[in-house]
Amino acid sequence: MPFIELAALAEMQRVPGFHGRFIHTENVTFSYWRIEKNALLPSHRHPHEQITVVIEGKLELTVDGETRVLERGQNGSGPPTIAVIPPNGEHGGKALTGCVVIDVFYPVREDYRSVAR
Repeated sequence: MPFIELAALAEMQRVPGFHGRFIHTENVTFSYWRIEKNALLPSHRHPHEQITVVIEGKLELTVDGETRVLERGQNGSGPPTIAVIPPNGEHGGKALTGCVVIDVFYPVREDYRSVAR
C-alpha cells in the first residue's frame, strides 16, 4: 500500500493535547501530530532516534538542555528548523500556539504501534 490517507487513520491522544496519527513501516514510525495551544510534553527519553519538523505553529522544544522555538522558518514562513534528537536524548516542550508537527522515529515505536496500525 504505497499511499495512505492520513484522514483515514484513527487519531489517538498519547499525551494530553497531543493528537497523533501513526504510520509504521518495517524500520520507522511516522507521526503526524495536531497539538493544542499550551499543551505540555513532559521531559522524557527513549531509545529511538527522532526527527521533529513543525509544519504549522510554534513549538518550544528543549533537547539535552538546549531550548529552541521551532516553526516554519523565520516568522513562520520558509523552510523550518528541524530538531534531531539522539537516542536517549532528554527532551520535552510546550506548544506556544496550536501546532502541526511531524516526527519520524527509528526504529519503529512499538508503543505507538499498539494504538494504531
